[in-house]
Amino acid sequence: MRVRCLVTIFAITILSGLVGAQSPAAERLTFEVASIKRNVSGDQGSQIRVQPGGQIVVTNNSLFNLIRNAYGTQRFEMVPGPQLPPWIDSDRWDIIAKPPADAPQREEQMQLRLRSLLEDRFKLDARREVREMPIYALVVARSDGQLGPKIKRSGDECGPAAAKARAAGEAAPPVPPFVFCGTRANPNGTVSMRGVPLSNFVRNLGGMTGRFVIDKTGLAGPFDLDLQWTPDQALGAGGALTDGTSLFAAIQEQLGLRLEPQRAPVEVLVVNSAERPTED
Repeated sequence: MRVRCLVTIFAITILSGLVGAQSPAAERLTFEVASIKRNVSGDQGSQIRVQPGGQIVVTNNSLFNLIRNAYGTQRFEMVPGPQLPPWIDSDRWDIIAKPPADAPQREEQMQLRLRSLLEDRFKLDARREVREMPIYALVVARSDGQLGPKIKRSGDECGPAAAKARAAGEAAPPVPPFVFCGTRANPNGTVSMRGVPLSNFVRNLGGMTGRFVIDKTGLAGPFDLDLQWTPDQALGAGGALTDGTSLFAAIQEQLGLRLEPQRAPVEVLVVNSAERPTED
């Protein structure tokens, strides 16, 4: 049976901005039926899958992770409210939720149904708001604007004209062997990017640093880059790196860019309260 993951947090592409707040006039999307049971197996593995027909199968997931998937957020984007229960990140749940027949199955609609399920069954109270938070600003390190040896402006191999030509079966600038177009991030301490804007890199930096990262380089257009560092740091209090020199030094030495700690207004998800659901 073919299944697909609903959302993967901190992967090559991080889901962001797909789903905004539903307008009051919009139809509230819900599942037709849903079963929720506490998982007390003690297993470490967890899954969220979408099966053919749009049925969502959740195995051994915490409410915290379900919220992250439903809202497409990372941990540092979530702010706990004073009434948030301590079990939100420790209790594990199994859920089977089936949408109405012939319901649209686009990912953003799946997320909206999952939000409704959390509101109805877990009594989740969460809202987006803008707060001033610690962030990192990505800037050009040198005053003359010169970049590092591991970043350059992209050629034509991954450009939109080349992609269109390939899709049409026409001649296009050849992509050298073993070269891809897009972004690859690996937890072993490597990021490679071909033919995409720096905004892709900035999204990945948020997960690497545990903070919002804002692009203030002023660099437009697609870039190619390769970054390597030693990922032996642990995230400390407030999401800051306990020893961020390895990653930060690599960004400056290899890319000619720099992460500057600042404060700025950013949109966060405030999770106020939740309740354990009635199992069925």
